[in-house]
Amino acid sequence: MMLEFPETVSKLNFKAPAKKSSSKSQFDYHVSDAKLPNHKLRVKNTPKDLGIDSVKQYSGYLDVEDEDKHFFYWFFESRNDPKNDPVILWLNGGPGCSSLTGLFFELGPASIGADLKPVHNPYSWNSNASVIFLDQPVNVGYSYSSQSVSNTIAAGQDVYAFLELFFKQFPEYNTLPFHIAGESYAGHYIPVFASEILSHEDRSFNLTSVLIGNGLTDPLTQYEYYEPMACGEGGEPSVLEPEECQAMSNAIPRCLSLIKSCYESGSLWSCVPATIYCNNGQMGPYQKTGRNVYDIRTMCEGSNLCYKDLEYIDQYLNQPEVKAKLGAEVDEYESCNFDINRNFLLAGDWMKPYYKNVIELLEAKLPVLIYAGDKDFICNWLGNQAWTNSLPWSGAAKFATEKIRTWTVGKKAAGEVKNFANFTFLRVFGGGHMVPYDQPENALDMVNRWVSGDRKF
Repeated sequence: MMLEFPETVSKLNFKAPAKKSSSKSQFDYHVSDAKLPNHKLRVKNTPKDLGIDSVKQYSGYLDVEDEDKHFFYWFFESRNDPKNDPVILWLNGGPGCSSLTGLFFELGPASIGADLKPVHNPYSWNSNASVIFLDQPVNVGYSYSSQSVSNTIAAGQDVYAFLELFFKQFPEYNTLPFHIAGESYAGHYIPVFASEILSHEDRSFNLTSVLIGNGLTDPLTQYEYYEPMACGEGGEPSVLEPEECQAMSNAIPRCLSLIKSCYESGSLWSCVPATIYCNNGQMGPYQKTGRNVYDIRTMCEGSNLCYKDLEYIDQYLNQPEVKAKLGAEVDEYESCNFDINRNFLLAGDWMKPYYKNVIELLEAKLPVLIYAGDKDFICNWLGNQAWTNSLPWSGAAKFATEKIRTWTVGKKAAGEVKNFANFTFLRVFGGGHMVPYDQPENALDMVNRWVSGDRKF
């Protein structure tokens, strides 16, 4: 998630995102389907020329023609056994951040060095799975539109259309297990997107599970845990003075009352004030310390997201030769679009109870993994543990009584896990908000075990 919060509603300075465009690239394939008459998929074969990985790759756009929406994607085939390995869709959060951040900074085949050259990642998630990185909603990353999407429900319909056309173009993958993974605001996205997919009984692909890392899913439960995390109860020493911790505690009752009103009404008139008041009261004191909201152990430096190396990714993806090989049609790539972030806030989307969709997924017997790096502040493990423990699904009573077990990678403890049936919570030791960045080897073990069907670790 990004942080750029006004103090009052009157200070919300919103503007519509400008349409992004440039000369149109030549694409190798154009795909359409009678079931989706307003959608078209364009495909390029040339991203492999960039040397990010040696595997088969595709990039291009999903076009929603009657709405002038254009979603960019980049696909990497598995390094292992692509005919049998599963397919993973990866989504970054924000809302408004490009999934190419996940590609180059976290779990993709390569990172980008200071010389703007790719650096091989031996722990890429495409070691044993094919991975799709999708820039959504529109006006994020290489995606563009003259319009704007400002709520999770609308975004889910577009993602379903993308997947239908992708698997139509590449039918060799559509019978393989398919998983959706993501982090941060993907705690909103993924429950809704998966529910949208399950609502289409005629879908042409096999949704097998979902994975949410350090997500925001149940704010009413999670917002109580900012003060404990900042003030020494999450496994790290307190980073605030006692009076600051007390001020955060004092603000919680009103914060929770506002979130509850948002849950009950769904109105932006309830949800927007809840977002502004709670984020200023629960995140503001921490931000003032200058610490990294994504890793309580470090100070914020470099880009808007507190990591200097992210600047190299922006520079790389703005090179004309890179954009040409990928078919990118934007004048300028930005890792995060703060206008999109504020538009979602203005629509009241931030505080809505999307945890209800997780219940729907569990009752449909879809496996759900909630994982959380335990050094993150902004979507911390305490809050994620709490909402998974309180989730009112049919297996709640038995989930509550399950013992916490140690997750080991090799002979070392990598975290703690709790599982019942198709629901798993995993605390990742030493991971910040972006677990694959901080713990690449352990994150790969996590995803490999999960997609292989290991629900208990």
